[in-house]
Amino acid sequence: MDIVRNDSDDLLSELLRPLRLTGVFDSRWRVRAPWAIEGDAERSVAVLHYVVEGVCWISGTDQPAQRLLAGDLAVFPTGAAHRLSDHPERQGVPLRAVLPERQPGTSGEIDIDGEGPESRLLCAGLHYDSSAATDLYRALPWVLVLDRSQVDREPLLRDTLRLLASPDRPTGPGDRLITLRAFEMALVLALRPLLRDFTENPAVLPVLRHPGISRAMVTIATRFAEPWTIESLAREVGMSRSAFTAAFRELVGEAPARHLTGRRMQEAARLLCETTLPQSAVPQRVGYQSAVGFHLAFRKWFGKTPGEYRSHAATLA
Repeated sequence: MDIVRNDSDDLLSELLRPLRLTGVFDSRWRVRAPWAIEGDAERSVAVLHYVVEGVCWISGTDQPAQRLLAGDLAVFPTGAAHRLSDHPERQGVPLRAVLPERQPGTSGEIDIDGEGPESRLLCAGLHYDSSAATDLYRALPWVLVLDRSQVDREPLLRDTLRLLASPDRPTGPGDRLITLRAFEMALVLALRPLLRDFTENPAVLPVLRHPGISRAMVTIATRFAEPWTIESLAREVGMSRSAFTAAFRELVGEAPARHLTGRRMQEAARLLCETTLPQSAVPQRVGYQSAVGFHLAFRKWFGKTPGEYRSHAATLA
């Protein structure tokens, strides 16, 4: 039986594919009412809150408060500032006051005693490579929420969260890397059903409802090494150059040429960091016929030469 995939499904896959975490700080919270904690905006960090037990409210600047129950999961894809509390109107203390050190690769605990009901949460700051975050990713809503029934429909997500939330989760050699990859998987598993729902709500991500621009983004994501021009991309999706450029800017938030460059740079960075491919072979693999042109584009994009980028990545490994 043939499986038919539409452009929206492919686009969601390509939106998720670049999400590679570079580090995680996670913490377990045991809090008894009254309590409230304010988290600052985080740059290049997705934030995850999983309610293990009890209830909590999440609220943000000019955003309505939302109530989370046990088994619910909230993801802040771009690390928007927000408050967690036992009551939506309660003023909180800054997170940095209760967890002053939150370095990637470490863990922490918050324990707040009170006279009210107890809640337990798993919270994490998921650091990602900002160069891999497209404008489409950055356009995601400030918070995405999966209720318990939605989490339960993703057994791998549910079981991963429960394991990560357990105070007795296994430790040993490679624990830091295992934790990083487990949270990375949890993030992708959480975003997948939410992003799929967006195809039915074009007001959230209108690009998913535009067949030409959706197809163009999939083409850029998967065939970036081909010698595209704006004209040839427009022809590929059956649009005029002017209509294509205008629609792409409006829906994606950047020009198609910059989006193509970003995808090529993302793949170049991956090849430099994750493979032993000779540096001289990278330009052609990502669509550049000129090594000089690639070098200049890479340095402009990352602020480092390809060689400096690879050396820096090796020191962090």
